[in-house]
Amino acid sequence: MEIRLASPILQADSIVDGEGVRAVLWTQGCGHKCLGCHNPSTHSFDDGILLDIEEVKAQIDSLEGQDGITLSGGDPMYQVDACLELAKYIKSKKMNIWCYTGFTYENLLKLGEANPKIIELLKQIDVLVDGPFILDKKSYDCVFRGSTNQRIIDPKESLKKKKVCLVEKYYPKDKKKNNKRERMYI
Repeated sequence: MEIRLASPILQADSIVDGEGVRAVLWTQGCGHKCLGCHNPSTHSFDDGILLDIEEVKAQIDSLEGQDGITLSGGDPMYQVDACLELAKYIKSKKMNIWCYTGFTYENLLKLGEANPKIIELLKQIDVLVDGPFILDKKSYDCVFRGSTNQRIIDPKESLKKKKVCLVEKYYPKDKKKNNKRERMYI
């Protein structure tokens, strides 16, 4: 099986794509094409590089000092078969998985009715950041997400309880408005 990636190697040592020190797998291809996306070079389904899954597994085996792996892109959900196989492998290595998708959790459940592998993938993911990036809702106060509409979800708990369960620790209780004057140094 092959996967189309934006980069032929996993990006190690990321501290912005989920909690802890993480390796990031940048999938290629995204139909959302969000205005203001931080990674527009991953939108085309024809660009990037095709890699055999076994090559990616070998890269995972060689990782050191990583708390987990983040599936990002592009949008990993467009390559659900390959991402599911990799997610199972990552879990066998006792690593946690974050996944960024432009689909909402509710959309994924609907799509999962036609393609059960989507639900299988959700069961492997520890933290799901869902929803498209919306430029008008961009906020520097969001933790691990770019716009306020995006949610940080526990997909396993959400599937069990049949409702969206947010990972509460990423939603500070005293939310301050993004006030540039407070952040300016004179």
